[in-house]
Amino acid sequence: VLTGFETNNKYEIKNTLGQRVYFAAEDTECCTRNCCGPSRPFTLRIIDNLGHEVITLQRPLRCSSCCFPCCLQELEVQAPPGTPVGYIVQNWHPCLPKFTIQDEKRMDILKIAGPCVVCSCCEDINFEVKSVDETCTVGRISKQWTGLLKEAVTDADNFGITFPMDLDVKMKAVMIGACFLIDFMFFEHAGDKQQRAGVWQ
Repeated sequence: VLTGFETNNKYEIKNTLGQRVYFAAEDTECCTRNCCGPSRPFTLRIIDNLGHEVITLQRPLRCSSCCFPCCLQELEVQAPPGTPVGYIVQNWHPCLPKFTIQDEKRMDILKIAGPCVVCSCCEDINFEVKSVDETCTVGRISKQWTGLLKEAVTDADNFGITFPMDLDVKMKAVMIGACFLIDFMFFEHAGDKQQRAGVWQ
C-alpha cells in the first residue's frame, strides 16, 4: 500500500461448499512483476491441503494487444508438475476475448468467449465455455461481483467455474488454468490500483 509495489498473487480454491481444496501461489521475481505488470510471465503453483504441488501453470511473456496477433497469450497446465495436460490459447479477435482449451496433444477441446467490454458494476462478468463448434454452452467462468466496498478498496477478486461433471479431470485442471489467465489478463490490478478494463490495453 505504501510503495505501490506489485506482490506475488495468492489464491484459495474452494469447492461448492466453501471448503478450501487447493492453495495457489505465484512464483515470479520482483523485477518481473513490477516491470511487466499484468502482462508478466509467471509460474503459478497449486498446492493441496497436504502441501503437495499438484498443478503447475506456466505463462510465457506474450503480448495482450490485438495489434500483434502472432504473439497472443498462452498458458500451459501441468498435472502433475512437469507433465503437460493442456493449454489455454488466446484467439485473435478485434473486439472479443476468445480462447481455445487444448489437450496435451494440442487438439482443440473447448472454446471460451467473453463479453465485448470486460468491465461492469454490480453484476458478474461471464466468460462462456462452449463446445469446439461454439454451438452450445457447456460451462462458465465468472468474475463475481463482491460488493462496492470490497471492489473499491481491495484488489481481491472472486471467481466461479462451472463445467460438466463428466469432463475429463485433466480438462478440469485446464479450466482452472483458464480462470487464472483470465484473471491476469482482465482483472489484475496494476501498481496504481486501477483495474484493467480489457485485454487491449
